Amino acid sequence: MSREAAREARGRRNTRQAKGLKQLPWRNHRNNYDPVRVLSDDQIEAIHQTSLRILSELGIEFLEENALRILKENGAEVKAGSNLVRFDPALVMEKIKTVPKTFTLHARNAAHNLTFGANHINFGSVASAPNVSDMDKGRRPGNFEDYCNLVRLAQSLNAVQFLGGYPVEPADLPPSTRHLDALYMAATLTDKVWHPYSLGNERIEDAIELIALARGISKEQLAKEPSVFSIINSNSPLRLDTPMLQGLQAMAKAGQPIVLTPFTLSGAMAPATIAGALAQANAEALAGLAFTQMVNPGVPCVYGGFTSNVDMKTGAPAFGTPEYTRAAMAGGQLARRYGFPYRSSNACASNTVDAQAAYESQMSLWGAVMGHANLILHGAGWMEGGLVASFEKMVIDAEMIQGMSEFMMPLDVSEDALGFEAMREVGPGGHFFGAAHTLARYETAFYSPLVSDWRNYETWRLAGAQDAAQRANTLWKQALAEFEAPAIDPAIDEAMKDFIGRRKAEGGVKQI
Repeated sequence: MSREAAREARGRRNTRQAKGLKQLPWRNHRNNYDPVRVLSDDQIEAIHQTSLRILSELGIEFLEENALRILKENGAEVKAGSNLVRFDPALVMEKIKTVPKTFTLHARNAAHNLTFGANHINFGSVASAPNVSDMDKGRRPGNFEDYCNLVRLAQSLNAVQFLGGYPVEPADLPPSTRHLDALYMAATLTDKVWHPYSLGNERIEDAIELIALARGISKEQLAKEPSVFSIINSNSPLRLDTPMLQGLQAMAKAGQPIVLTPFTLSGAMAPATIAGALAQANAEALAGLAFTQMVNPGVPCVYGGFTSNVDMKTGAPAFGTPEYTRAAMAGGQLARRYGFPYRSSNACASNTVDAQAAYESQMSLWGAVMGHANLILHGAGWMEGGLVASFEKMVIDAEMIQGMSEFMMPLDVSEDALGFEAMREVGPGGHFFGAAHTLARYETAFYSPLVSDWRNYETWRLAGAQDAAQRANTLWKQALAEFEAPAIDPAIDEAMKDFIGRRKAEGGVKQI
């Protein structure tokens, strides 16, 4: 066994024997497999050229005055009396050259720092769901109590490496100050990376202040050591709206990464072919990423892919489909063509935690992992096409992420691992249960699941015959019962509370 493999095995064993969930340890993942190529180089080039044609002939609407000014100053063609912007292809390609190929996000706990780009891969929680559900209370509107509990669960699960945003919208809090309470809880209930929303510049500016306070650093240092990222969704087709553009500019000026993600549902907000949807999404992404570099050259960015299809019978979004999976892999190819870090998602359309939820999410995860995504949003807990954050689904997704994590671990083919001496000891017709080679590894030889039950039928039935959702229900409640918030300096905590108090006294966000 190699030194690295032995260290991993010890960590795995110690984690499983410690108090709390018997889960794999925290890992910074590297994806050592070659990415799957669903498109040839010629096909990628055809999509690229079509995207540039969209930008030069059709254009993109930028619905914000300052953005239009910056675009015009940098050589884009702003149509007089309108918000329509056309880009010379050479301008786009020149501007995106300054996007870094890799960058690191700095968590409050440095052990939870995350690197994006190359073959790094990071999994986050569900984000932005308006509703929440569990098997005890059922489906209900998002609220602050459930928000905090989902944040606690995300902190408890090693498979969840960052908060994708608000796991569920705390809709019972006032809109003007909701972000202050939500981000304070993210900063104190977790020591992982978290995500503010780009709904105007004020929320971003507040988030920048809070993360600098949480880390005990200046904003100048924060610009050199980014700590938060924000998703910028284009308003497909071919439009970037005012709140997103204001948030984008605030993030870029502060040196914090932007994940530019068109949300293109083929047949609804994009052409009814995956190739057409990819060409449109690519055009929207290139326009947004070029603009970020006009605001602050060199600011980190991520190329976001979120292309799927609709059910043509009902118009409902579909996720975890063959089309979604191929689009995720093709999106990775496009991101690599430009040298960008890449974002994908774990999505499903199921309305309950059932087989459909699992197989659609597994399809999505395969698309993300083998498409070489660096940032996987909605990695744990997404249901109903994003309308629900589920406690049970977060645990089941953590199981699937753990499985992917183990799948990505390099195989040990050292002399000891090859087991020649074990075969000599056992000989023909024997068994390996009692062999020294087996006894030295019986605790750590193979993946040990978080949710799966591998007992035989009789033992499983006598233990209550629980299915995976029921076991996940038990596990999330165990995690919350055992939760201990990560330590934080009392002076830092007081400084964040003082800032929040001042902002609330000022009325919070003026632009609602």
